[in-house]
Amino acid sequence: MSQPQPVEYAEATAQVRAVFDDIKASRNVPDVNNFWKYLARDPALLERTWESLKAVMAPGALDPLIKEMLYVAVSVTNGCGYCIASHTASARKAGMTEAMFGELMAVVGMANETNRLANGYRVPVDPAFE
Repeated sequence: MSQPQPVEYAEATAQVRAVFDDIKASRNVPDVNNFWKYLARDPALLERTWESLKAVMAPGALDPLIKEMLYVAVSVTNGCGYCIASHTASARKAGMTEAMFGELMAVVGMANETNRLANGYRVPVDPAFE
C-alpha cells in the first residue's frame, strides 16, 4: 500500500472545497494545514472532524487559550508530534507565554508520573474523592 497523499484545493471535490473554505475563513488563513489535507481523502471524515473541532474549541466556559493548552497537554501525553506543534502554535497565538508553556509541561510530566504510580500500585480511590 502506498503512502497516503494530501488533497490540495485545486483537486478537491466540491464538498472538500466547502470545508476547506470554512476552515480558511474561520481561521483567517490562506490555506488549510496538512492535517485537513490528509483527512480530505475521506470527505465525510473531514467534514465531521472539522464540525466537531469547531464546536469543541469554540469559546465557552473555558477560554480559547485554556482549550489550546489542554489540547497540547493531551497531545504530549498521546505522543502526537503533529498536534503538539499545531496546538502549541495556536496556544502561543492565543497568548501562551514561555513561562506558561514551561509550567504546562511540568504539570503534564507530573500528572503522567503520578498516574502511572497510582496505576502501578493499584491505589484505590479514597472515599472522600467519590
